[in-house]
Amino acid sequence: MNQLIEEFSKLANLTTKLTIVQAFIAIFLTFILTIIITQVYKRTHKGNNYSQSFVHTIIIMGVVVSVIMIVIGNNVAVAFGLVGAFSIIRFRSAMADPKDIAFIFFGMAAGIACGLGFYLLAILFTVSLSILIYILFLLNYGRRGEATKSLKITVPENLHYENLFDDIFEKYLETYTLQKVETTNLGTMIQMEYLINNKTGVSDKVIIDEIRQHNANLKVSMNYVRYEGR
Repeated sequence: MNQLIEEFSKLANLTTKLTIVQAFIAIFLTFILTIIITQVYKRTHKGNNYSQSFVHTIIIMGVVVSVIMIVIGNNVAVAFGLVGAFSIIRFRSAMADPKDIAFIFFGMAAGIACGLGFYLLAILFTVSLSILIYILFLLNYGRRGEATKSLKITVPENLHYENLFDDIFEKYLETYTLQKVETTNLGTMIQMEYLINNKTGVSDKVIIDEIRQHNANLKVSMNYVRYEGR
């Protein structure tokens, strides 16, 4: 009887050691794969909202998820318990770029695969998707014409500005959307703000010169707010 207990004890110790080894491999491999993922993110990121904290978040989330998958294993009760525990978490930070969410899931998927022991699948998945993302970046896939800009036009208070610039917009712009109308200069002026996309080959100066002929030569400004294909 004692010999049987010793055999079971040795088997339990061996299982524990194997679990620790698997956990170490999963954590280390997840860390390496998420480093690759964040390198792809850094090289393909566009715009001015780059955050080092977000890069760290991708790595941390990937490693945490891999450990969670190791803990869950085939235990359904533990799985339901973790679901209940994580359901109380609320993420209050809004993503500025929808692609950032995809990179979070990318890192988590790599962590899940490593945590479940599918090491080769995790490596193939990370490498192949990284290559695809970089190809999309190099091909500039999905670009839609010129950059989106913010156009601000100031007009006198007594000027009927409704539809005043529609002819100009139809002639020179691909798209335009009125975002805001407000008074300025102690209520003596009205400022309108549009989001616009120039037609191909149309310069900003041409648009501004045309508008100045209709707004009593008051202030007109144009700023880039989103870069398509840069």
